[in-house]
Amino acid sequence: MASWMWLRCFFGPHLQRIHRSPEQSRPEGRAGRRGWTYQPKSLEKHTDSILGWASALWSLSYYSSPLLFCYLYRKGYICSSKLVPVSQYLGTVLVCLLGVACLRGWGRWRNSEYQQFITILEETRKNNTPSNKKKLSSYDFDFSHWPADFNWKEVSNPKQPSKSGVSLLKPEPRLRGAADSVLNSIRTLPCHIISFLIAHSFGRRMLYPGSVYLLQKAMRPMLQQGQARLIEECDGQRNKLVACDGNEIDTMFVDRRRDGGMHGQTLVISCEGNAGFYEVGCMNTPLEGGYSVLGWNHPGFAGSTGVPFPQNEANAMDVVIQFAVHRLGFQLHDIVVYAWSIGGFTASWAVMSYPEIQAVVLDASFDDLLPLALKVMPDSWRPLVTHTVRQYMNLNNADQLCKYQGPVLLIRRTKDEIITTTGPEDIMSNRGNDLLLRLLQFRYPKVMTDDGVRAVRAWLGASNPVEETSVYSSYEVDDDWCTSVLQSYQSESEISFPWSVGEDMTLEGRRQLALFLARKYMRNFDTTHCTPLPFSEFVEPWRL
Repeated sequence: MASWMWLRCFFGPHLQRIHRSPEQSRPEGRAGRRGWTYQPKSLEKHTDSILGWASALWSLSYYSSPLLFCYLYRKGYICSSKLVPVSQYLGTVLVCLLGVACLRGWGRWRNSEYQQFITILEETRKNNTPSNKKKLSSYDFDFSHWPADFNWKEVSNPKQPSKSGVSLLKPEPRLRGAADSVLNSIRTLPCHIISFLIAHSFGRRMLYPGSVYLLQKAMRPMLQQGQARLIEECDGQRNKLVACDGNEIDTMFVDRRRDGGMHGQTLVISCEGNAGFYEVGCMNTPLEGGYSVLGWNHPGFAGSTGVPFPQNEANAMDVVIQFAVHRLGFQLHDIVVYAWSIGGFTASWAVMSYPEIQAVVLDASFDDLLPLALKVMPDSWRPLVTHTVRQYMNLNNADQLCKYQGPVLLIRRTKDEIITTTGPEDIMSNRGNDLLLRLLQFRYPKVMTDDGVRAVRAWLGASNPVEETSVYSSYEVDDDWCTSVLQSYQSESEISFPWSVGEDMTLEGRRQLALFLARKYMRNFDTTHCTPLPFSEFVEPWRL
């Protein structure tokens, strides 16, 4: 029995923190605390530190392996006479590390808190009942060992995904003759190979730096602190969801429905940025306003597995929505999707695929990844970058958003330094402008003629609220008149977008409507890209 317990401790996960639920009694010496950091005994502490450094060195070697391989090759070390001694040294190191892991298991076995935890974990794996899950949720440990709480297959009539997953919006292929297509495929084969290598090596990590292990390791104390706050102060519920591609998605749900607030019945699903995590990310903004909130981490971020390519991102978003509807009990019309930065891709995919969703709020997001990718790469790489983005990282937010018929709010950071193609001082290079124009041109094509576009661009070029108001008043916009025109058209037509309103309108009338719509669909926030959005700036999108 003792040897079996030692084996479970040997293979068990790293325990970080113990949360106390409100009804639990306070342990002696820990009065007043909702939770405490797990304190390993001396043997476990030192052996865990050694294994942690070994893991960090392995990760560093992995990311630097191409440069290291080139250096060793030039020095002549890549030969059998050199490799045999190196392999012997590596074998010795691995045996030593195995011994260290055995000692760590012994140290865990001698710790009563860890024994209690591993017993609860094993019991939950065998019988994942609500009572066992509640006991297990009192511990923060390696999420890979957490039992799955929801699988996309549990839905009675799930969408039938393709082999790779749920459907994505693809750019329309150009028509070619059969012979021309074959010749073109042969001619562009080297480009395809290079694009694949770029996308699956440094390209993906540049686009989603939060998936890099070393960054996650550096941020781990902050993430653990943020997760402890969500669980111990906000009564958050952590869940593991299994997407249709097999990736495990780490989520956090805060339920405010029983608080009696006006916002608690609405669920806000938050989509983080390319280096954001729900523990410290944008889900905190709707939490301040009393909303029920469901946060999740991108594939490859923190507890989530996989890699954050567009297909995996969409698969993850799909299972999050299915979980919200079929397990948490929300209706689609009770859900608002809120995204920051690159999270606009999964948010726009969600409202495109589930048009019954109540509304979407996109903060500091862009229309298309390609212009931003071209900004940071040499001009000589332009064809290669274009092919790589379109083939492997096609974050076409504007195309997806135009498929949605519901309320939309865009929040533009006026000092944004990330999604501008020149610099933060040039507000007209902010790709949020292009996202707004694409949406308005699709929904109101008769209003957004050349004159309407020029008026909106003049309003977008305002660098502060005073200039913005000045531009708005210079066109003598009558808000009441614009509202009545749109309401009249809506009541008479009752058709989906695009609308033909403005077709028989004067030039001045179209300009007024264009500016009125621009200000309703977009709010300015005078700050940089990474500043957390205060709840005062988080408002529900405009409705007629």
